[in-house]
Amino acid sequence: MEKNLEFPDLLRLIDERSTAFRAVVAAAPDLDAQVPTCPGWTLFDLVKHLGGGDRFWAAIVGAGSADAPPAEAVAARAALEVPQEREALLAWLDASTQLLLGALRAAGPESGCWTWWPASQSPQTAGGIARHRVQETAVHTYDAQLAGGSQQPLPVELALDGVEEFLFTVCATPSAWPHKPTAFDFHAAEGRSWRLTVDGDGARITRIPAPTAATGEDSDAAGASVHGTASELVLYLYDRIQADSLHVDGDAGLLDLLRAWEPEEK
Repeated sequence: MEKNLEFPDLLRLIDERSTAFRAVVAAAPDLDAQVPTCPGWTLFDLVKHLGGGDRFWAAIVGAGSADAPPAEAVAARAALEVPQEREALLAWLDASTQLLLGALRAAGPESGCWTWWPASQSPQTAGGIARHRVQETAVHTYDAQLAGGSQQPLPVELALDGVEEFLFTVCATPSAWPHKPTAFDFHAAEGRSWRLTVDGDGARITRIPAPTAATGEDSDAAGASVHGTASELVLYLYDRIQADSLHVDGDAGLLDLLRAWEPEEK
């Protein structure tokens, strides 16, 4: 069974994707360019969001275990002001990432923290925050690339971890599924698969063997099975691409129910 990425790998990937993001911003002809996957946002808005998020999570990690985010961190994010000039903006963004990485290194992966996902399958730790922040940074790098017309697939190492991270953090919940019990399978072309089971006990995720030419797929086990590269699966889960960009077996309408579902607890 494949292991999750180690903490040092998560920190490396945050740094790498942040560097890639800054490179896109540095090369962009216009910071007022619209970001198609973030309606109403310009590239400048995206920079502010990502850097502000880095600073917000750095403060949360630094505060340790808590029932709520630090009030000063919430206030600072609400009142965030950033440089308007590109070079200064890029320096601010780099400093924001370094604040986050410094806080994560100082805390270590097992340090408890507030998170917005207490009822999920992801831990409320600095390690859990690092794993989620990798994906947020990667997806927003894709957003920035798309704004400039030069989008690229997410790196495979990152994307394989990202499918599971999204399912564990965003989908897992004890809230009852309001429809007939079913399951959703997600198959990455790179050889990993996951099952999201939904019923009256909520939603939970397990790793399952990837189908092979010899074994095939148990089509009766899942109401819908989604096949694509790991990058495509992550981008679909984050609503950056549509299901018709992937191969879906079974009842594709179930994916619409899953997308529309808003559990009371996450």
